[in-house]
Amino acid sequence: MAWTQAHLDAIKEAYASGVLTVTFEGRSTTYRSLDEMERVIAAIEKELNPAKRRRQYRLSSSKGL
Repeated sequence: MAWTQAHLDAIKEAYASGVLTVTFEGRSTTYRSLDEMERVIAAIEKELNPAKRRRQYRLSSSKGL
């Protein structure tokens, strides 16, 4: 499923209220616990904001004669 920022906002709002059921675009999802909601929020955030590619810099030096 392709998550959107609106999905994330809806889940975060429900989590902040302590509500386990989230309704978005006519569909309802009931989570088992707030811990499960935390894991879902983390997964969505990871998908929406993938870690930027790490850059590797290599430096070299030598003594001049």
